[in-house]
Amino acid sequence: MTESKVVKEIKVTGKEKPRIGVYVCHCGINIAGVIDVEKLRDYAATLPDVVLSKDYSFMCSDIGQNMIKEDLEAGEINRVVVAACSPRMHEPTFRTVCKEAGLNQFLFEQANIREHASWVNMKDPEGAYEIAKDHVRMAIAKVRELKPLDVQMVKVEPACLVIGAGIAGMNAALDLGDEGYKVYLVEKDPTIGGHMAQLDKTFPTMDCSSCILTPRMVDVARNENIELMTYSEVVEVNGYVGNFDVRIKKKPHYIDQEACTGCGACAEVCPITCANEFELGMGTRKAAYIPFPQAVPGEYTIDMDKCIKCGICASPDVCEPDAIRYDDEPEYVDVKVGTIIVATGWDLYDPTELEQYGYGRFPNVITGLQMERLLSSFGPVTGKPVRPSDLKEAHDIAYLQCVGSRNYREGGHTYCSRVCCMYATKQARQYKEKHPDANIYIFYMDIRAFGKGYEEFYESAQREYGINYTRGRIAEVTEDEDHNIIIRAEDTIIQQIIELKVDLFVLSCGLEARSDSDEIASLLSIQKSADGFFMEAHPKLRPVDTLTNGIFIAGVAQGPKDIPDAVAQAKGAASGASALMAKGEFPIEPYYAVVNEALCSGCRSCQSLCPFGAIDFNEFKNVAEVNPALCKGCGTCVAACPSDALIQNHFADYQLYSIINVAIENPTSTESKD
Repeated sequence: MTESKVVKEIKVTGKEKPRIGVYVCHCGINIAGVIDVEKLRDYAATLPDVVLSKDYSFMCSDIGQNMIKEDLEAGEINRVVVAACSPRMHEPTFRTVCKEAGLNQFLFEQANIREHASWVNMKDPEGAYEIAKDHVRMAIAKVRELKPLDVQMVKVEPACLVIGAGIAGMNAALDLGDEGYKVYLVEKDPTIGGHMAQLDKTFPTMDCSSCILTPRMVDVARNENIELMTYSEVVEVNGYVGNFDVRIKKKPHYIDQEACTGCGACAEVCPITCANEFELGMGTRKAAYIPFPQAVPGEYTIDMDKCIKCGICASPDVCEPDAIRYDDEPEYVDVKVGTIIVATGWDLYDPTELEQYGYGRFPNVITGLQMERLLSSFGPVTGKPVRPSDLKEAHDIAYLQCVGSRNYREGGHTYCSRVCCMYATKQARQYKEKHPDANIYIFYMDIRAFGKGYEEFYESAQREYGINYTRGRIAEVTEDEDHNIIIRAEDTIIQQIIELKVDLFVLSCGLEARSDSDEIASLLSIQKSADGFFMEAHPKLRPVDTLTNGIFIAGVAQGPKDIPDAVAQAKGAASGASALMAKGEFPIEPYYAVVNEALCSGCRSCQSLCPFGAIDFNEFKNVAEVNPALCKGCGTCVAACPSDALIQNHFADYQLYSIINVAIENPTSTESKD
């Protein structure tokens, strides 16, 4: 049995003389291959208040961490500076070392001499060394002024809100529900399933999409820990990690969902026929409807924008349960959750603005998702695709890839949507299975078959099904008097202009962020990246976290991906939410702003500028108050305060001035010039 080690706390109040230890990392050759590390170590030893200076190949290793820990436990130092890589990578590592050795973890500073010195100056070692000296000197100046700070703990409500009930949202909800957590699954449409419910088969295995999805939908509805809230929207979110107060609007169905048996008698007698959104306008539904046969929940909804209130469906002879409620009103439900998962999915790029392709002008130009519904066994033509102009089977079909993706010059997006190459190949193969004599052409820039089994799937489409792949963009699309589509394009491999007449032209449109993503981002105080999707906290280390603690993202809401990746990310988000809730409490780092009430004039400038809604106003005291759990330490309020009443913990003015002063003074400037 080993003897446990008792760590003696290193008392630091900020009044005693700083004793700074500087530790310079070689980072293999990432730093040492450019910068003279030993020379930098010796330079650091000459700076004020530095009592020891060491270097090691990998400071983040156990040996490197123990070097720091031993010096702290020996009482030689009471401040730590590590000159190494980015603080984003290893600041938590070294702060933990300080904490374990008994030093307040916020008496630590990291100088980034890899990204900011060696990597950007590989061809100028001397210049890299001088820049590294500046970073070390500034880190020492700041750590000298740091004060001990305390982490606050907040309780975490063991419940999760999942926004969006597509394949990602459903899997996240099921994982959390199976772990015993209460889940509120909110979906804005009358049924769950998302876009996957519109698909016929999935690549590369060609499994039936409904066969995979429908049992999952039923599992969601049956899980006792999941409260399914369809035809609902989140309208207000307040609070902070562990304690989110959420208001949900349940839109009126105009049919009592408790009483409805899903018999469909109301739809049978309804005299109003309108376009079915689920079928993308290629099929019809009644004003009383369910979106598709396998819908979960299976209760009906009345579209009051189309309903004429004729009263036929409300007749006792039609609706025996007496479920029709023409006077139904929205209902608002308030819930408290500890975590939130955003799985709001995607919209299909609208190719109408790309007039050169004829979508919206020529009836036989359709999108890939419309083709998906034509191929579906429960679609508008029960899986026997026809062209819209005359409802005849198509013998010659052409696909155009990257519509709305990888093409910013035509008004599209710069990113690759990842799924388009594969869904076009899948649909082409499906059609050839039913029509072996058909000719199918796929025009592409590059085929991107990135997933497991995808390259083999693409190759088999050419080899076994005879699908023609032509590398080149389509320049012109017209139609003849019979609504056949005439395509002019260049085959860049043989470098020839080709002209092709086809019966049906399919645009493989890319995926884009949902049209309401700005509202969601504002509601939850989360960020969006330049491509319009929700931004993750770190693309490699925190791909499902957001910069707002307690809020996670999953599926295509974070960026384009296929079904397996969306499910994997949903499970990651559920795991992150579960881990947070399992602890029962969450640490709030003290990088928040604090108010000096003696200086606050009550102007409320800070309150109106705070992007996280972290500032309240105390009417009795006439001063601003910062909620530490909501504040993210961005400093907007500190910079804007006309009374200098706000102070940013760990980044106070005097701490920042200490950095600026040594940078301006630059005692080695003469040496550098020589």
